[in-house]
Amino acid sequence: IAADEQARVAVLAAAAGKAWIAGADINEMMNLDRHTAAAFVQRLHGVCRTVREFPVPVIARISGYCLGGGLELAASCDFRIASDDSRFGMPEVQIGLPSVIEAAVLPRLVGVGRARELLLTGRLIDAREACAWGLVETVVPRVDLDTRVLERVQQIVDAAPRAIRVQKELCRRWEELPLSAAINESIDAFVRAYESDEPHSYMERFLRRRRNR
Repeated sequence: IAADEQARVAVLAAAAGKAWIAGADINEMMNLDRHTAAAFVQRLHGVCRTVREFPVPVIARISGYCLGGGLELAASCDFRIASDDSRFGMPEVQIGLPSVIEAAVLPRLVGVGRARELLLTGRLIDAREACAWGLVETVVPRVDLDTRVLERVQQIVDAAPRAIRVQKELCRRWEELPLSAAINESIDAFVRAYESDEPHSYMERFLRRRRNR
């Protein structure tokens, strides 16, 4: 899908059930050793990295439990919309393992103290608390979940496609670069935007809509 230049947005949703992702299969992890554990965790990291580096926005549509590797995948998305009956947690320490790979994203989302609370206790938090922490951006009743997701999808699709892709890349680079370098990349991106007709056509559309109000 990442290679499809017509792609505009992706939504990660679960099949019907009690969980968005309840975490890795404990029965599978029981059979790992120090050699097979590396391949196992690298596969999970590969999934999360693919989402983080995906060229268009990825929305996590979360309903039910979002735990462990599932929360790492959710943290890899650009933003998260959850039903009010969702539950979140990083319970790995309760089964003898540290939380790793994209768990490193959590301090950036919720702050160092709250991330450590999740990681060092393994406790679950509800959707309202997750929203208050900044772990998810939107919480709605489950019956309204698809409506809210589609609203966000429409807002993205209504925006300029090239600008969206550049903005997604900038957001990712801002996480990695010192502030001055991030600003310089932003300036370059602004200038390069005018290499296409997209700014002019979308500004004309904006002005036309305003005149027609």
